[in-house]
Amino acid sequence: MSCVTGYDYVIIGSGTAGSTLAARLSEDEAARILVLEGGGADRGFWLKLPVGYYESIYDKRVSHLYLGEPDPGIAGRQADCPRGRVVGGSSSINGLIYIRGQHADFDDWEALGADGWSFQDVLPHFRAVETYAGPPSQFRGAHGPLQVSDLRNDNPACNEWLQAALAHGLPRNDDFNGECALGVGTYQLTLRGRWRDSAATAFLHPALQRPNLTLKTNTHVTSIIFDRSRATGVRYVRDGVAREVHADCEVILCGGSVQSPQLLQLSGIGPAELLREHGIPVRQDASEVGENLQDHLQMRTIVELGERGASLNDHMRNPFALAKMGLQWLLQAYGPLTVGAGQVGGAACTRYAEGGRPDLQLFVMPLSVDKPGMPLHRYSGFTTSIWQCHPESRGSVQIATTDPFADPRIRTNYLSSEKDQKVIVEGVRLVRELYGRPEFRQRWRREVVPGAEHQSDAEVLQAVRQMAGTVYHLVGTCRMGSDTRAVVDPELRVNGVDGLRVVDASVMPKITSANTNAATCMIAEKAAAMIRAGASATRHQISLSSSDTFSSTR
Repeated sequence: MSCVTGYDYVIIGSGTAGSTLAARLSEDEAARILVLEGGGADRGFWLKLPVGYYESIYDKRVSHLYLGEPDPGIAGRQADCPRGRVVGGSSSINGLIYIRGQHADFDDWEALGADGWSFQDVLPHFRAVETYAGPPSQFRGAHGPLQVSDLRNDNPACNEWLQAALAHGLPRNDDFNGECALGVGTYQLTLRGRWRDSAATAFLHPALQRPNLTLKTNTHVTSIIFDRSRATGVRYVRDGVAREVHADCEVILCGGSVQSPQLLQLSGIGPAELLREHGIPVRQDASEVGENLQDHLQMRTIVELGERGASLNDHMRNPFALAKMGLQWLLQAYGPLTVGAGQVGGAACTRYAEGGRPDLQLFVMPLSVDKPGMPLHRYSGFTTSIWQCHPESRGSVQIATTDPFADPRIRTNYLSSEKDQKVIVEGVRLVRELYGRPEFRQRWRREVVPGAEHQSDAEVLQAVRQMAGTVYHLVGTCRMGSDTRAVVDPELRVNGVDGLRVVDASVMPKITSANTNAATCMIAEKAAAMIRAGASATRHQISLSSSDTFSSTR
């Protein structure tokens, strides 16, 4: 087995967190950083075209197509859990929506023991991440690497849906990343010109020009190496050859909410009973590694529009409409080819909302499909998706074997909380009310999903169980906190060992209310600041010690 030395930090994974972290750490010229990515390069037209997420998210060449265990909460079905397996990770295949979540989401983190992670604490890091193309604001950034754009498309059916929502009483919100999340408006996207701006294009690729940063792709990390209680490197397989690499300062896991707990467990950090079951020596009995799994369960509601032409289902089968969309994108960086997973929508409160905080997120698209990658429906479909902002249901990720190439068991446990069931049923009812408003009612002829036959609460809930699916927001499996059961402390250091951190969405104590990519980027930005501050303090202390030694020998 060959061994490589000469790095201060070894980062496992080049996804949203890994790309951001690597770029920021490499700003320190004294630091030597290696990034190990299991997938390949982020080349290809569909990875760059904004609407290309539709083709990429289930493409096994760039996505690890995990499946959940059969889940009674969704009528025994197995949830899709795709994760990006390409440079840029899920930020290279996601729906481009840029939304941080409610301010109180991060205050919740601090209340749960994540000291220093309140909204006021994280706001500077959110601002440092982005350059927002909209109006200046104390909440927004203007000098960060990631380009954030307002919606660049106009659809009459979406506009009328917004008018219906406003007439219903939901306030207008021109910036979901501004003062508050409540209300309806248009979604912002990670766009650089006419192309997707992933964590790789914004952070990693520019940083790779620096001589102190190295990226190795198609590299599968199999375990973490320890010297007693300190992580000193990793083992990995590349081109069929087993290798090792050592880290002089830290090993940093950025594998995401599935692979980070899996690798910890394979390396002897996890629930002792689970590790012994698989014959893995227990290095650290950490009962919550792989627990606390959270996700947003999305229910798509679909109506068939009465007038052809307002739905992208029609445009995609019309060569003249396709040509127009292509020209808009090419010449103006505008139109349907620049959109992501939602055009308009917002956040609303059901009767179960607490403290005035929205408990429903709504996403609207003038199209309909069963899931990305499948053909659009033949009829003129229009979709409003809903999910519960603050789900109480919790699942887990556990290794099924000691084979590092095998998928772990993912138990999603959707709708295992009664409150989750009630809120999502209320969500379906709210969307039906919006569809029925005079501002929108003339647009459609029939409800397709869940279907008018589902009317009672029990019938609606059963329809949700049979039809709802993931929004690809898996988080929480390496929970951050100040208690002894937390997997990582508030500086993201793995409890019970030295020289090892986790920096990705798995550290979230509680899922954010909306899409999770922006918050994951912020986590890495804040982690880089903490790591660099610690390294600077260490170098300063060494310098002082050297000076004292020199003085004493004179």
